Amino acid sequence: MTTVEQVMTHNPIVGQIPGSRTDVLKLMVKHNLTGIPIVKKNDGSLAGMITRNDIFQKPEEDQLAMIMTKNPVTILPGCQVEEAARLMLRTQVTHMPVVDDGKLVGILTPTDLLYEVEKKASGVPVGELALSPCVPIYQDAPLRVALMTFRVSKVNALPVLDSNGKLAGILTDRDVFNKSLINGSMAMSALGIAGDEDEWTWEGLRDVMKLWFEVSKIELPAVPVRDIMRRSPTTVFSKTNVSEAARTMRRNDFGQLPVVDSKDNLAAMLYDIDVVSILAK
Repeated sequence: MTTVEQVMTHNPIVGQIPGSRTDVLKLMVKHNLTGIPIVKKNDGSLAGMITRNDIFQKPEEDQLAMIMTKNPVTILPGCQVEEAARLMLRTQVTHMPVVDDGKLVGILTPTDLLYEVEKKASGVPVGELALSPCVPIYQDAPLRVALMTFRVSKVNALPVLDSNGKLAGILTDRDVFNKSLINGSMAMSALGIAGDEDEWTWEGLRDVMKLWFEVSKIELPAVPVRDIMRRSPTTVFSKTNVSEAARTMRRNDFGQLPVVDSKDNLAAMLYDIDVVSILAK
């Protein structure tokens, strides 16, 4: 049986308290992460967990201890992956610190479990899974409407429909902050991240763009969703094998896939947490 220790990310990047939001943002941008464990500076023990969404929820707060999730859900390295999947589904926690004898030894996310799904889910169709909420948006909707839709629906991706109701593309919260729309150095400056310390990657910076908009209170460019969306997205059918869907997600680093019917009509959205649910059965 496969254990958490065999699939988790070992020696994860961590933040420390006392510390600030900027300290964590630097780590997230530099290493292109969406969440990191927080440890106490004096003894290295686990103090909390912070994700991109935690920061988005408190855009005016700077103290790390006030932003992070205290007493986060954790798991032992010796636990089986099936138990980990059940815990993720029950708590809806997707960044799970792995702790051994009080010491942080790793972190587990749904992505780490996708290969296990590939091995176990043969013959199980996507349609048998309890799928996450699907929130479509019209391709001519303004970008600021898309951002509001992300905010109120609490989803990370919106399938985009054309005037005939057909799937035309997909928009993730990352795609909203296309490089052509924003000067990266301005964003780093607004967030208090000095540009002369390290070489920041655009991929990492894009993960914190939403926060920059929230803090700066600026207006998004008046462009339609169609100008930013990813066209011709990879899709799956309700009858697609869950194993195949997991393989597609893992190989392409996709967190979600639109589900369509035989006429290419949008039917649902499949997220990595949905796929991982197959291990919990």
